[in-house]
Amino acid sequence: MKPKRHIDINCPKIFMGLWKENCRFKVLYGGRGSGKTHQVAEYLIVKSLLNKEKVLCTREIQRSIKESVHAVLVSKINSLGLDKYFTVTENKITNVSGSEFIFAGLRMNIDSIKSIEGITKCWVEEAQSVSRKSLDILRPTIRAKNSEIIITFNPERDEDPVWQDFIVNTSEHLWIQKVNYIDNPFFPADLEKERAECEKRNPDDYKWIWLGNLRKISDAQIFKNIFEVKEFETPSSARFYHGADWGYAEDPTTLIRCFIEDGCLYIDKECYEKHVELDDLPRFFSRIETANRWPVYGDAARPDIIKYLRRRGYNIRKCDKWQGSVEQGISYIRNFYKVYIHPDCINTINEFERYSWKQDRNTNEILPVPVDKDNHCIDALRYALTKKIKKNIF
Repeated sequence: MKPKRHIDINCPKIFMGLWKENCRFKVLYGGRGSGKTHQVAEYLIVKSLLNKEKVLCTREIQRSIKESVHAVLVSKINSLGLDKYFTVTENKITNVSGSEFIFAGLRMNIDSIKSIEGITKCWVEEAQSVSRKSLDILRPTIRAKNSEIIITFNPERDEDPVWQDFIVNTSEHLWIQKVNYIDNPFFPADLEKERAECEKRNPDDYKWIWLGNLRKISDAQIFKNIFEVKEFETPSSARFYHGADWGYAEDPTTLIRCFIEDGCLYIDKECYEKHVELDDLPRFFSRIETANRWPVYGDAARPDIIKYLRRRGYNIRKCDKWQGSVEQGISYIRNFYKVYIHPDCINTINEFERYSWKQDRNTNEILPVPVDKDNHCIDALRYALTKKIKKNIF
């Protein structure tokens, strides 16, 4: 079957730079709801039918295909009415032009990615999380003639490598475009309510989440100046603490591993996934190899889950909860000399940056009440340390 030579698309003017020829780097950044992910997906799908392309879709950490843009690409193929030209498998997408889409995380697969020949298009999604090491290795790896590296991200910190390399220090052969929800003619109505609520509730978060500005460190940030993202080696003699928080609806299931050394708290492993079914929990727990040997403390709100995992050999117990246990747990964590979080623990890092005290809407006064949001990894961390928190033992 021959592919179409003409495909009808509806590309807003602000995204037309994606179609520039002889442009090595194409960078789209901005806030939520801008449509940049869908526009890049559409561009790559159309290009892959018009030419034979080898497309690498990557991000810093991809533990499963669910964490990739695979589903976005499949949805876009179907919405464009091009499904008869594509073959979709669990881990790959190919089409009648001989093009293929492959999916891999940078941190765990960088050596195998280096050995892949002939990559013509590389899409780096959520690039704000890409490490300096990964970015420096990836750039020369994509070396086919007229190859492109397409980068999409929501800005986070000024020191992020992608911000420094493409925004602060721009170069030739680069097209860069900031896009926000206001630039997206297809901005969904259900997101408009969420956007308006965020703008009213927290103007600083709004500027970061919806307007694509760098994140502002607020005085309301609970762990401000308490933690540091740092690579470290876990000692073989470490005494591990594990904690688990159970997901519900859109809330993720989380599993955290940490240890204490010289008055500092080290978080070296995390699991974070939405929609984990009960039967899938042993597979989820197996990602942290020590979770089947060391004690794990889980949220006491789901004794059925704890019983299920105990029947499958996990030494899991319900955590203690008492009046003021959340606030006491926060105080305990804040009293370490430093909290070090390994760069692999992306979701834990994000929560430590976002977890905040409530603020009075009228006066902006910071209140001693934590917002019950951005705290799934942090809750798991508190559960892991519950015995020490209760007795205030460091």
